[in-house]
Amino acid sequence: MTRLVVLIPALALIPSLCEGQVYGRPKLLQNIGIDQKMGARVPADLTFADEQGKQVTLGQYLGKPVILALVYYTCPSLCNMVLRGTVRSVHGIPLTAGKEYNVVAVSFDPRETFSQAAAKKEEVIRQYGRPGAESGWHFLTGSEGAINTLAASVGFRFAYDSNTNQFVHPSCIIVLTPEGRVARYFYGISYPERDVRLGLVEASGGKIGSPVDQVLLYCFHYDPANGKYGFVIMSALRAGGVVTAGLLFGFMIIMFRRDAKLGRSGARRLEAGNG
Repeated sequence: MTRLVVLIPALALIPSLCEGQVYGRPKLLQNIGIDQKMGARVPADLTFADEQGKQVTLGQYLGKPVILALVYYTCPSLCNMVLRGTVRSVHGIPLTAGKEYNVVAVSFDPRETFSQAAAKKEEVIRQYGRPGAESGWHFLTGSEGAINTLAASVGFRFAYDSNTNQFVHPSCIIVLTPEGRVARYFYGISYPERDVRLGLVEASGGKIGSPVDQVLLYCFHYDPANGKYGFVIMSALRAGGVVTAGLLFGFMIIMFRRDAKLGRSGARRLEAGNG
């Protein structure tokens, strides 16, 4: 499934887009979008530089669910919106970055440096505002080859516009399983807390999250067409039926025990009266 979610980062792009327009969609946008690759594995051995300039691999951040954001740090608008949307979403969920999951941002501009990544990380960590967040948020830079390989593995298609010195790209975040497989895509620049939480819990195979999350996963189903979780009425009815049956069974046990206790008490009183 191909998804086109493109927000033009600046009005300055419009003239250059129109110059190459053929039919309907501007030429520059014809190869921009997201090809869903559910279950595809990202190459864990891809090498990047972290915020300190140290060589790292993607595999170092696996072992727990990962929120992957493909952005570039000098983007004038859209990438900042993606990162702010991610912060807003995860700030409101009980799971903590670095403990139950990791957030990995990778710049798709090979010209960017680790110092730019460090500056962006500092900004985002300040917005997130949780103690120890440094261990859960990672901002990487890399070579054009590594970037293109990663982007292709998750179906993220972007292009560079030399006229404006900017990139045209889709906007989304991607949830990976602890093994590095694509589990969920969330589109746009705003990601509902519930959806991201359920995506992380589901990607972990239920190893993180609360019992309530497990019930919600039963009642809500991920729709890949719009990148959201929707309410599933039959599952909800089944879940409600299970809960109702459990409550009824518990009530019956309480009543049986109460009746038995009253029966024993009555028998003792009768024996005392006969004595």
